Amino acid sequence: MFNILAGKDKQKEKGTMPKLVLITGVSKGLGRVLAMELASRGHTLVGCARNEQKLSTLRSQISAQYPSSTHLFHPVDVSSDSSVREFAKLVIEIKGVPDIIVNNAGIINKNGKLWEIPAEEFDSVIDINLKGTANMLRHFLPHMIAKKRGIVVNLSSGWGRSAAGEVSPYCASKWAIEGLTKSVAKEIPQGMAVIALSPGVINTDLLASCFGASAALYQSPEAWAPHAATTILGLTAADNGASLNV
Repeated sequence: MFNILAGKDKQKEKGTMPKLVLITGVSKGLGRVLAMELASRGHTLVGCARNEQKLSTLRSQISAQYPSSTHLFHPVDVSSDSSVREFAKLVIEIKGVPDIIVNNAGIINKNGKLWEIPAEEFDSVIDINLKGTANMLRHFLPHMIAKKRGIVVNLSSGWGRSAAGEVSPYCASKWAIEGLTKSVAKEIPQGMAVIALSPGVINTDLLASCFGASAALYQSPEAWAPHAATTILGLTAADNGASLNV
């Protein structure tokens, strides 16, 4: 399915050198389909997620389809600074500095008015969506800066540029991603880029959490992945600080 859907996009990408791409939250949803799509195009992946079992399944699937690949998948809690610090050391030692980082890991709160949402749930959304992204930037950007190259994609949302009721923690985290991205973009040297990328409305578990059964009316992750991969691979230093969409 990936190859059929990606036909035209892959033609545009012809001639692109293989890249080392790091994706957080790679074990399911958009992170997983993006990893599969990039692997099908010959790029090397580094992925992390909290669920070791799902990581193992992804690792086995990619190895079976692309036996000569040398991808690295490792359990990491991006909300933990120490966990990300150790992960960064491992990645740099084994794979080197990523060409592209996609900060995809994210969760959403259960629908509810702000005063009905437990503090712990609010904290979890901020810790993963915002602090998790900051932790990745903190420990990987210095290595990219040393080489004066690299693209970082922070997954945002339409709700990072607008708002909706009953998802205020999620909206707050994604508005923060937009601001964080634009600020960090002013701190990095020329030749690099940090971009906020909204994936659009995709039928994932996250969307089903707030839309219910109507989530099925929207685009599937598998249909989204080829276009997302082409967009991400096509980003350059000229896109630094931009808020873009797939």
